Amino acid sequence: MKIISFYKNEKQLIKKSASGNREAQRRLYEKHAPKMLGVCRRYIKDLQFAEDVMVSGFVKVFKNLDTFRHEGSFEGWVRKIMVRESISHLRKNQFVVYDETVIEKAHPQTTIDSFDWDTQHIQSLIDALPDGYRAVFVLYAIEGYKHQEIGEMLNILESTSKSQLFKARKVLQERLKQQNIIGYGTE
Repeated sequence: MKIISFYKNEKQLIKKSASGNREAQRRLYEKHAPKMLGVCRRYIKDLQFAEDVMVSGFVKVFKNLDTFRHEGSFEGWVRKIMVRESISHLRKNQFVVYDETVIEKAHPQTTIDSFDWDTQHIQSLIDALPDGYRAVFVLYAIEGYKHQEIGEMLNILESTSKSQLFKARKVLQERLKQQNIIGYGTE
């Protein structure tokens, strides 16, 4: 039995979705949801909150599909919406704190016997960062935003963004040292 694609390309799928075709919307959602959940998860520790943010992000995606101009990648456009939605969630719930005292209240340290660079472990290290540090770290190191852009997104000074990134890296380095995972650039 040969399976025939419902839509030949993503552009056609986007066009159908913009016109309200639920099947096309479902296909777009299924295609991009796993990656976008990963994007939201980088900012939001709790998986259920991350899923909620992703779903509300997709609601915005479908409401604003007619504004997508096909100038860049669709995935990049959706990713930007998810990042902004995640940051909005953090702001709304006042999770973003830019204070050194938060580091003292950070999540308990975990140690592991044998280390491999799996994404789950890396995510747990990032999750253990205070929320403000984590937001800046993810925006800069993972999403590739510049400090000026991060400052505008989080309503902080560019210098605060740089400081938060420095502190986040320092915390990650300390945690890696505690786990006896010392690599290049940790000293």
